[in-house]
Amino acid sequence: MNLAEENDDNYLNGRGAQFNTSNKFLKNSLAKEHPEGIDDWEEPNSKTTFIIGKSKTVVNKVDSPDVGMAYSLNPYQGCEHGCIYCYARNSHEYWGFSAGLDFERKIIVKKDAPELFKKFLEKKGWDATPISLSGNTDCYQPAERKFRLTRQLLEIALQYKQPITMITKNALILRDLDILQDLAKLKLSAVYVSITSLDEKLRLKLEPRTTTAKQRLKIIEELSKVGLPTGVMAAPMIPGLNDHEMPAILKACADNGCKSAGYTVVRLNGVINQIFEDWLRKNFPDRFDKVWHQIQNCHNGNVNDSRFGTRMHGEGNFALMIRNTFKLHCRLNGLNIERTELDQTLFKVPTAQTSLF
Repeated sequence: MNLAEENDDNYLNGRGAQFNTSNKFLKNSLAKEHPEGIDDWEEPNSKTTFIIGKSKTVVNKVDSPDVGMAYSLNPYQGCEHGCIYCYARNSHEYWGFSAGLDFERKIIVKKDAPELFKKFLEKKGWDATPISLSGNTDCYQPAERKFRLTRQLLEIALQYKQPITMITKNALILRDLDILQDLAKLKLSAVYVSITSLDEKLRLKLEPRTTTAKQRLKIIEELSKVGLPTGVMAAPMIPGLNDHEMPAILKACADNGCKSAGYTVVRLNGVINQIFEDWLRKNFPDRFDKVWHQIQNCHNGNVNDSRFGTRMHGEGNFALMIRNTFKLHCRLNGLNIERTELDQTLFKVPTAQTSLF
C-alpha cells in the first residue's frame, strides 16, 4: 500500500480531501497556477469550525426513487468524518462553501432542528411516513457530541411515535441506546451501520475521522441485543480497492446480529471526481489506473452515472461481479430474509397536557 504521508510532507492527515474545489455558484474563485508561489498556497490543517445556521424546514422530501427513503432529516450540513467519496459534498456548495476541505472543516449546525421537526410533524394530514436521519450527512458525526441535536430529535420521535430510520458510521449512537430501545419496543426504528472496509489502514484513508470497523461491529451487536432491527450498508464498493472485502464484511456483520444488508458502487458525481482522483493519485499511485478504469467500467465509461435504476449499483462486468457476490453472501449469511416494517399507526401529536408526562 502506498500511503501519501510517506511521500508528501504536506499531506493533511486526518482529512479526506486535500484541497478546496471551486464552487460553481460563486463568480470568483482561486486557482494554483504558479508553482514558484507554492509557499503562498500551503493548506493549513485548521480546526473544524461550527456555523449556526437557520432553516425554513429540517425535513426534506426525497424524490429519488432508488435511495430507499421518502423523507430525510439532517441536523448538520457538512461532515467532519471526511469520507473522500461522500456524495453529500456537492450540497455544501449551496451554502457558499467548497465541496473539498470546507465540507469537512465548516460544519453548519441547525440548532433550530428540534423546533422545526415538531412543526413538521404537526402539519395537518401528516401520515407518519418513516423519516430517515442522516439522509445527507451523518447525524452522529463528532459535532453531535457537543450539540446533542440528534438525541433531541429522537426524543421528539418517541414523544410523537414517529417512525425513524437511521444510517451512521459512528459509535456515538450507543450513547442513545436508551431511547433507541424504547423506539424498538414500539417498532418505530431501524438502523443501518455503514462499513466500507475492515482494513484499518484503508479505513483511515477513506474515512479519516470515523469509528473503526471493530467499533461499528459493536454497534450492530449492541443494537441487535435490544431488539432494534439492524442492517449494514457495505458502501461504497470501490472496484480494485475494497470490493474484495464484501464477503468478509457481510459475514462479520451477520455474526454480530445483523439481519439485513445493502450496498452501492462508488460514483463520483459533481466535483467529487476531482477530489477522489487527487486522493487516489496521492494514496495509491501504483494502482490508480486500475481503480479508475474499473470505476469507469461500472458507469458506461464515466466515473458517474445519474440515471435512476443504474447509478447506485452500476452496470458492466465489474458491477455484475459485485452484485453477484453480494447476493451470494447475503444468502450464505441469512441476510435480507425478512423485510422490516415500522409501525405508522401509533403516531399522535401530544397535547399540551400529555406532553408534560
